Amino acid sequence: MHTSPWEKVARGAAGLLLLSALMIVSGSALAEESAGSESGGSTDSDWSHWHAGNDVKNIASLQRGARNFLNYCAGCHSLKYERYSRMAQDLEIPPDLEQKYFLPPGTKDTSYISSAMPAGDAETWFGKAPPDLSLMARERGPDYLYQFLKTFYVDPKRQTGANNMRLPSTAMPDVISALEGLKKPVYKTVGTEQVFDHFEQLAPGEMSAEEFDGFVRDTVNFLDYVGEPAQVQRRAMGVWVVLFLLVFTWLAWLLKREYWKDVH
Repeated sequence: MHTSPWEKVARGAAGLLLLSALMIVSGSALAEESAGSESGGSTDSDWSHWHAGNDVKNIASLQRGARNFLNYCAGCHSLKYERYSRMAQDLEIPPDLEQKYFLPPGTKDTSYISSAMPAGDAETWFGKAPPDLSLMARERGPDYLYQFLKTFYVDPKRQTGANNMRLPSTAMPDVISALEGLKKPVYKTVGTEQVFDHFEQLAPGEMSAEEFDGFVRDTVNFLDYVGEPAQVQRRAMGVWVVLFLLVFTWLAWLLKREYWKDVH
């Protein structure tokens, strides 16, 4: 039976769309599995390859991350594109709990999440105002934020007493050192160079290593959500859009075959 060029094109398009749909459906599971295996296989000596392994569909993690941000970050950093009301709605926080634990006194739930620190004072104390973190996860990526929060170390030469492996000479003090404890980097000689080997604990913190790791992951997860609050819905809708295109392409191919059945 003779196959027209149009029929071949239609079949090829349908095949590509089917492949795309299968990739989208399985993509999330593969990404989660990869993130989990990578985060679990990290060692102290390869901090630049640590992965956040966060999941913005985990509402409990996002709730804890919001609590962490407001307790430890909101004093200096703002989220100028995120409203308290949107956060409470997406994170399934009841209005009474939002009012009691999340809203600063005198703040409306329709307000954006702003920093309590005046910009002028911040520049005086730190040399520059702390950046807004609304889009930081989209700009740098969750892995960057995870590595940044996990690689603070004691540095007496710095004005704040701390430095960072991910962002050397950062103006940000180690505000979560009470949770993690104090540590210093230990280097080894490779050839003629000094290469980072591991962190040495100088003083314990309030949390164990596992608890602090969970604290950081929840905080990064929340910042990832803030960067695009509708990302879960967008990904879910994308699957249905591709499936619709598949069905539409199939119907269009059937219609084309009906129109051209008598054309030889």
